[in-house]
Amino acid sequence: MTAPLRPAFHEGQVLSAADLAATVGYGRDVAARHARHLHDWGIAEGLELVTEARTDPATNARYVEVSVSAGLAIDGTGREIVVPASAVLSEASFAEVNGADQATLEPYPVFLTTIDRAQSATGPVSCGTAAAPTRVEESYQILFGRRGDELLAEDQQPPPVSAALADPPTRWLVLLGFVQWTDGHFTRVFPSARGVEPRYAGVRADTVSARAGELTLRTRPTVQEGQPALVLSGEDPPSLVFGLYQGSGTVNPLMTVAANGNLTVAGSFSGRISAGSVLATSGTATDGMLLPLPAGVSKQEVDDGRVELHVHVTPRVPPATTASTLHSPVEATVDGELRVRCRVRSYDPLGVPEVVTEQPGAVEFLVMATVAAAGG
Repeated sequence: MTAPLRPAFHEGQVLSAADLAATVGYGRDVAARHARHLHDWGIAEGLELVTEARTDPATNARYVEVSVSAGLAIDGTGREIVVPASAVLSEASFAEVNGADQATLEPYPVFLTTIDRAQSATGPVSCGTAAAPTRVEESYQILFGRRGDELLAEDQQPPPVSAALADPPTRWLVLLGFVQWTDGHFTRVFPSARGVEPRYAGVRADTVSARAGELTLRTRPTVQEGQPALVLSGEDPPSLVFGLYQGSGTVNPLMTVAANGNLTVAGSFSGRISAGSVLATSGTATDGMLLPLPAGVSKQEVDDGRVELHVHVTPRVPPATTASTLHSPVEATVDGELRVRCRVRSYDPLGVPEVVTEQPGAVEFLVMATVAAAGG
């Protein structure tokens, strides 16, 4: 395959239509290669399925009119697909594709693709030549798929690295969402179905730098209260902050890493226990209670042997009810489920009558979780 050809001109050259077309084509191909190799294809702006309630005058049935909002997508060939204004989905076009299906509540995919439309010639026409289009509208087309066709979008393969844009354009499907069809009308839209959802444009980069000294990553195009954000700041002192946006637009820090490595966490800290470390928890438990595991240790890790538990319990002697009352622990154990078994015996030799009683007791406990060090 030939490498990209850049048009070159010299004084006195007679320019043909092909020469002028090459100047346009070269720039388009450069932009397309940039879009398909430095970005991930998908929706870049807008293109949401919007509904408006309607009533069928013949049957009085309620349905929705579905429109695609104005927006921009980049397909896998590097072409821009521009929808300049909101467009209503055609029920007739849907019926042509899926109208013969039996009634179902299963959603159908809606796709966007690009299409070129030649425009009428402008200006004077040369003598002896037929009028030919002098403009091409890079337009769009909305297509309806069969159920399951949403998987076709992910199976599409981009063209080779040096490939120029095809003319007419290669059909590339950009999934917009899903619609439900009932009794000849659209009745609902879905953002996703059968585990598939619209794909959004992304960036391929090994380095992302900020000119103002602070880089922010967030999950929405605009600042929204309660949404998460990650802020990398190079100001004095440098820091890495994860938090949630407040109503003022600032980030409330939930976790901060300072320049010296100190970690500050607003909530509790838990995680997987590392090899060679020991985690512990302690407290007081009464008969029948389940002892807690140390923070960061799961029951699954204990059950499959990745973590070993060491449990120590000490019975608590209750305060004497009289000066002559004697208390002694009878049982202070923990079973395989970490359930405490504690009984305390009481006896007053001066009591009338002399009675020995047993009652549930309490223990002080210490639970330690250990993992053998590597090679240990």
